[in-house]
Amino acid sequence: MAWLYLFIASLFEIGWTFSIKFLEVKKVVNIPWRHFFDSKEPITTLLPLLGYIFLGIGNIIFFSMAIKQIPASTAMAVWIGVALIGVKIVDVTVFKQGYGFWELFFFGVILVGLIGLKAVTQNNHH
Repeated sequence: MAWLYLFIASLFEIGWTFSIKFLEVKKVVNIPWRHFFDSKEPITTLLPLLGYIFLGIGNIIFFSMAIKQIPASTAMAVWIGVALIGVKIVDVTVFKQGYGFWELFFFGVILVGLIGLKAVTQNNHH
């Protein structure tokens, strides 16, 4: 179950990363609270902040459950590695960011490393 928690934490980390990308603190600070419901702009301005808070909390909760059963160094490497690959996938598929052979090659190396860490960790603790 710990590996599932770690994967879920990584998904929250991916979402949290993009909430930061769209968070505009100056706009949030300057929301006209008296007229909050008069237009959609204050609500859409607030959504990245709400994502930042809720995705961050979800990330912490699931990561903390995972590291109770997985060594912290392994959990950290897998958590960040999965999140890194997930962020790249979102960048390419949603935001149409470019990628090249070497970038894909090294993401593949990271993926092989993550699979290896999971295999070695399971063998050492069972």
